[in-house]
Amino acid sequence: MRLQQKVAVIVGAGQTPGEGLGNGRATAMRFAQEGARILAVDRDLASAEETTGLVRKEGGECVPFEADVTRESTLAAAIGHAHKLWGRIDILHNNVGVSIAGGDASPLEITEEAFDRVSAINLRGTIMACKHALPIMRDQRSGVIINISSMAAWVDYPLVAYKATKAGMIAYTQQLALQYATLVYNGLWFSPLRSALQAFMDETTPPVTGTAKVKLYRGSCAVVGRKAASSLYDHALATYEEGDAFQHGAAAGFIHVWSLPTKTWAAASSAADTVGV
Repeated sequence: MRLQQKVAVIVGAGQTPGEGLGNGRATAMRFAQEGARILAVDRDLASAEETTGLVRKEGGECVPFEADVTRESTLAAAIGHAHKLWGRIDILHNNVGVSIAGGDASPLEITEEAFDRVSAINLRGTIMACKHALPIMRDQRSGVIINISSMAAWVDYPLVAYKATKAGMIAYTQQLALQYATLVYNGLWFSPLRSALQAFMDETTPPVTGTAKVKLYRGSCAVVGRKAASSLYDHALATYEEGDAFQHGAAAGFIHVWSLPTKTWAAASSAADTVGV
């Protein structure tokens, strides 16, 4: 196993409501399959405990921990708890992000409060978690930091705070690499583990049929809601209620359609606000 006895702190290891298996929970399960010891950090302790239960069910070692990424003291406590439990931290995985649920909006509609909230969750939390993990990695002269950004940083994305914070995360991670490259970088992106993670996600995320609600902007569009009769993921790996429909309109953007001219959508749908997928 490629992560045997490695210690991984996964920030955002819980699960948002719905049938899907989120990135943080999937990462915790996969890392544990490779032998890692996991600290499952989430603001929702019950959700972190659910992740812990799934990991332990498969024979992995996992401990839940409650922390709010908007409060540095709780992140410091999480990092300190992992170090106290296992004596080291080999991997820090920052996986928290929010957009519409945080009040994100277009450049002409964004509010000061919404921008500050999204920034605190998406970017400042990552920076503060790294702040407290780096000294431990420096002292042990090894470690890996994985910060999850988004394609929204690179392509046409109309919601300003999410795009800005995810672009900021890339710039921040690049600066970390410049200052600590020999410390935190081990080529994970090109390693067999990365391929195994991709294969795991491909296996557990089959295509579904449903509808996506699209908001048109000048020259582009954004998904603002989606619904399907079945889950994208294996129900055995998810928490759900019988009869639930796959509905995540509050987390728009799971299905992305980038840079298509408005005329393309007008031709595809006379209403120009709903399209089948």
